[in-house]
Amino acid sequence: MTQGPPDSRTPFDSLDFIYMPSSDVTADLAFHKDVLGGEVVFAIEAFGARVAQVRLSGHEPRLLYADHLQGDAAVLVFRVADLEVALAELEQRGLTIEARFGIPHGPCAAVRTPGGQRLALYELTRPGADQRLEGRLDFGS
Repeated sequence: MTQGPPDSRTPFDSLDFIYMPSSDVTADLAFHKDVLGGEVVFAIEAFGARVAQVRLSGHEPRLLYADHLQGDAAVLVFRVADLEVALAELEQRGLTIEARFGIPHGPCAAVRTPGGQRLALYELTRPGADQRLEGRLDFGS
């Protein structure tokens, strides 16, 4: 089987983040740091929620743990060039948007596959977000 480029109709640029629900973000950070040898990039506590990013390798996607994320399934977060255009195209093909919200990097929309997997699409409108967040340790230091 040969590997070629994805269907030209795909709006996805890259898989940038994997958001994982966590009932104990501090314990998950300690596990990634002490057991897996990862690096805590940031650990933010704001608006009653804890979100932390860990780096296990020098490659994408980035792993994020969040205690406000409902359910047990991870959310795969894909970057698109233009969120509104991508959503309009995908809605014409049967996609249903579950929610719209913002992440530090820009506007985002959550969707679910027929099998229940969770995906999100975002547009990078704030490219400096990583630099603003890196090194911030509100907890778990």
